[in-house]
Amino acid sequence: MQTLLRTPLHERHVAAGARMVPFAGWEMPVQYAGVIDEHLAVRRDCGVFDVSHMGQLHVEGPAAEELLQSLLSNDLSRIEDREAQYTLLTNDEGGIVDDLIVYRLERHHYLLVVNAGNREAAYAWLKEREIRGSDVRDASDEYTLLAVQGPRSIERLGLPEAKQFTHAMGEVDGLEVMVNRTGYTGERGCELMCPDEDAAALWDAVLARGAVPCGLGARDTLRLEVCYPLHGKDITPRTDAISAGLGWTCALEKKDFTGAEKLRRVKEEGPSRKLVAFVMEERAVPRAGMPILSADGSSAGEVTSGTHSPMLDRGIGLGYVLTESAAPGGELTIDVRGKDRRATVVPKPIYKPEEA
Repeated sequence: MQTLLRTPLHERHVAAGARMVPFAGWEMPVQYAGVIDEHLAVRRDCGVFDVSHMGQLHVEGPAAEELLQSLLSNDLSRIEDREAQYTLLTNDEGGIVDDLIVYRLERHHYLLVVNAGNREAAYAWLKEREIRGSDVRDASDEYTLLAVQGPRSIERLGLPEAKQFTHAMGEVDGLEVMVNRTGYTGERGCELMCPDEDAAALWDAVLARGAVPCGLGARDTLRLEVCYPLHGKDITPRTDAISAGLGWTCALEKKDFTGAEKLRRVKEEGPSRKLVAFVMEERAVPRAGMPILSADGSSAGEVTSGTHSPMLDRGIGLGYVLTESAAPGGELTIDVRGKDRRATVVPKPIYKPEEA
């Protein structure tokens, strides 16, 4: 049996009554007071998530940018020091090894925050492809990462306003932190990074400022309302960025990177299927793996993510469907445990936060 890893805040979660579950090799809190209460706290005020299970990879050296430009889909030349960028690590077929955020710390030094389940794969992929003048280092075990999200998050933390996808060193109640204006909920907020030894003190300080502790359950419902893809479900090494609606992260006209030629071909020919958002027109909760049927009853695809939306009070989901069934307004049928339930394709995001 695999021994689950624990973040530096494990004892805090247990003491707070969190229900702990296995996730990507880690023992993580899935909920505290309840998924709906935590979801609403983030949409209406402020919540905090322990996301220390995410991987942190440093790429340094005079050839660091050259290395990353050859492996990541987006164009790093678009960002300066103290800026960040959402991008993809792609394989030879244009499949998505991981989706990640890259932070430019300085000219020859980048920080990549990768998904927990892909930490080893992403590190190995980068390390095996190092070039002279570049060095890839896994620093994941050195840092704690807290995601503080919600319309009042910056106010509660006492931080100055800043643009999204920027970062800077800051302070929360005397604790030095890297303040990253990024997140996975669609709300305004930030992700705070600190050394592991300051983890408990930072968690306590954020809670004392009024943030509600939130678990993986609310993180999933929040990201699905705003149609942020989850690696391993909505995007995988077998799915390409164009079909997934992530073509905007691919600088296909500006540079070559692993799999770029395949992606150019998919873009030119048009994908055979697309990742769409949908809402249920009948009371039913879609779940990953459920078949999707087109209006005429033929197979159109399958659900990759599904849940009940606390903000809309109805079932919502993401799924790949044939391109001819992907237009917003189109009718779908979801096979929910053997019963046909009507759904409608909608534009992304399904829910748009008012103050994001």
